[in-house]
Amino acid sequence: MRGGAAPLAPLHYEALVRRELAVDLGSAGEVTSDAIVPAHRRAAARIAVRRAGRVCGLRCALFAFETLGPVRHAVEHEDGADVPAGAVLATVEGPARVLLSAERAALNLLAHLSGVATATRDVVEAAARGGPARVVCTRKTTPGLRALEKYAVRVGGAANHRFGLHDAVLVKDNHRLVAGGVAAAVARARAATGHLVRVEVEVDDLAQLREALDAGADAVLLDNFTIADLRKAAAMARGRALTEASGGITPETVAAVAATGVDLISVGWITHSAPALDVGLDFDAS
Repeated sequence: MRGGAAPLAPLHYEALVRRELAVDLGSAGEVTSDAIVPAHRRAAARIAVRRAGRVCGLRCALFAFETLGPVRHAVEHEDGADVPAGAVLATVEGPARVLLSAERAALNLLAHLSGVATATRDVVEAAARGGPARVVCTRKTTPGLRALEKYAVRVGGAANHRFGLHDAVLVKDNHRLVAGGVAAAVARARAATGHLVRVEVEVDDLAQLREALDAGADAVLLDNFTIADLRKAAAMARGRALTEASGGITPETVAAVAATGVDLISVGWITHSAPALDVGLDFDAS
């Protein structure tokens, strides 16, 4: 798979797809199709993209159709494929009512996840023009979609930051205030967590960076630093801690950020604000 992402496990999307179908169908089902489409009528349709992008979430979409009835499919482009406008990703064939009833739930997930993967791909490619820094996502994800959006980020060629509050220590500005400073926060984090847990500290300026490095932080998050200060910070931390640039980074600025020598670049909008890829379901003429 392009982007280096392992295929998504069904347990990560099956319950979500069923919930989306339940919301759409409610207690009465698809009243329009049930009223005008004979129960015995079968149909075939193509899942196609309207503009170029990177595919992600196809198996989620196909599962939506298969959940409602006996639908056969043929895949043309798997997750991770870069496709041109008009490309057919898969074909589906089965009861017409089933295809019509599952259409919106299937396309919503496919369009959103493909949008995340496409936006991520574009940022990764732009960053590579500046240096070897690795692009990562954040916890700024759509409620209920974190596992899927982080999968889409991997499909797009970037890496995941922590999945939640449970799998890494990130001392942010409010933590510093409550704990009484960076040194105290890092010391307490070291005492309370296992040896495999990294401790990262968010810093706002070079003075706080020095404090975090002296406290023994494994990584430092450089929040809204200027390009000049990012360059200084990367030099100061080299060999002592990983550096992560964050804050307002766009495809137009990411190459300059990467060129400063930071190790990581975190981008929140690739999950919470990526534009959906336009995807449609085109029925074959009967």
